[in-house]
This record gives sequence, C-alpha cells and structure tokens, in this order.
Amino acid sequence: MWCSLRTAAVRCLVVTAVVCAGCGSSRQGPAVANALGDESMTIASFDFPESELLADLYGQALTASGFEVRSMPRLGPRELVLPALAQGLVEFVPEYAGTALGFVSLGSGAPVANEVATHDALVNALAGSAMTALASAPAQNANAIVVGRDVATRYELRTISDLQRVASQLVFGGPPECPTRPLCLVGLGKTYGLAFKEFVPLDVGGPMTRQALEAGQVDVALLFTTDPSIARDDLVVLTDDRHLQPAENIVPLVNTDVLRHFGSRLVDVVDAVSSRLTTAALGDLNAQVQSGERPSAVAAKWLATEGLS
Repeated sequence: MWCSLRTAAVRCLVVTAVVCAGCGSSRQGPAVANALGDESMTIASFDFPESELLADLYGQALTASGFEVRSMPRLGPRELVLPALAQGLVEFVPEYAGTALGFVSLGSGAPVANEVATHDALVNALAGSAMTALASAPAQNANAIVVGRDVATRYELRTISDLQRVASQLVFGGPPECPTRPLCLVGLGKTYGLAFKEFVPLDVGGPMTRQALEAGQVDVALLFTTDPSIARDDLVVLTDDRHLQPAENIVPLVNTDVLRHFGSRLVDVVDAVSSRLTTAALGDLNAQVQSGERPSAVAAKWLATEGLS
C-alpha cells in the first residue's frame, strides 16, 4: 500500500491502526502517529455529504473561537473513522446517536426511539473510553426506507411491514455496507422478515441512490430523513411500524484526552452549534449542498446567520 499527500497519509495510518488492532500481542509493531499532543483540532467526517457539512459547521465555529482546526473530510465509513477517533488519529467526529450506540456497544446497547434514553445510553457505553459524547443537537437524521410514488401505489405500500408481501419481487438499493448493518438489511430481515430479490450497492443516501430510484434501477432504497429530495421528488417514506430505527440526533464525539485538554472552552463552542441545529435547518442546508454549493460555504452562511462565526 502506498499513499501520497497529507490526507492520503492519514488514511493509510488509520487503516494500519485498525488492522493492527486485531493483531496478536506477541510482536510489537511500529508506533502509529496520532493527532494528539498539539493545539490543533482534527475533525473528520464520514464519506457522505451531510457528514462533511456537519464537520464544516463545527470546525468553522471552532476556528472562529480561536481553535486551530484541521479537516479530514469523507475519511470513510464508521468502521474506519471511530477507531481512528479512539486512537487519536482524528479528534472530533459528528455522529448519529442511535447508530453510534449500536456500534460502540457492539450491539449490546439497544438504541430506542426516545432521544434522551438513547443519548444517555451512548454516554454510558463510552464511559471510561477514549471517546466522549457531548450534548446532542435537536436535529435528527434517521434512516428512511423509501419507494417511488408509482411503486407505493402499485403495491399499496404505506409501512415497511407492507413490503413483506412483495419484497421478493423488488430490488433494494443502499450503501455498500448495508448487507452487514443492523439498521439496514440485517435489521430489515430480522425485524420485518424482508428478503429482497436483489441488493444494489450505491452511495450513502446520495445522488447515486436518488438517480437509481428515479431510473427504476431499484424499487426500494435507503435515504435519510433530512434528504430534501424526498419531498422534491415525491418519494414515499414507509412508516417504520416496528420501530427498527432509533433516535438519530446529531451528537459530537470527541477524543477524551482532547476534551480533558480543552475542557469547557471546547464544549461551550460545540454546544452552541448543536443547540441551534434543528432537523428542519439541517434539511435546508442539505438542499443547498444538493443544489451545488460547497458544504464549507453553506456552513459559513448558516453560522453567520446564527451569530456563531
């Protein structure tokens, strides 16, 4: 494996750290560099636009408050990014409460639809670890199982349970990791008994997924509740009648050592952003990104409007 430039180099270090985490202890490998030990804040995002936007929101607010911020956009999926956060390769990641809880607890912590209960469970799951959850934002972005209006009408689909009658005839599209995710195909199988005709790996709730739905290449897809294309393209969100999806409020995760170092100075800035970030606001910001504006520019305008920059 070889990498070039700073971003690629950090990605290589992250991969090395994650791989080595599963190695035996009989032989000590080379030390892995980390981002700790300086006065900068390295903020990473997952590999989809909303995550990049959220990282820009928090990063620019911190910069405006005098922090030195380094950005690591679209670093990868959760399986790569959260181990990087725990090992100090990055120091701050905007997360989604329910999914984060399921991940860090290895499935033993059951996220629920209640926002407070899910956040409290996440805090408890991280207690004593290298990661700490700060206060959640009101903004919530849960998985949404959607179909086109024509598919909903043809098969009389209103709830996810309604798919049981026809799933074997339908093609499902979603993120490449979907077949192994408890809130995606795994959960749809266990909770609803769904087995689709075919799975098509697409992007993480992005333009490929929307285009595949529009072109009829997939019949059912996973999008997110803050996706403005749901209303714009007259897509139908199937009701999660068996409550598979938990509360997914935006919650900043911070490396615990970094939090100890910066203390309330960091928390106050982050909490100010979170407290103003609603689901409606996030949906509007996503619409601007979808229209072609850069996430960093969209973030800068919102922070200015909210008096946070």
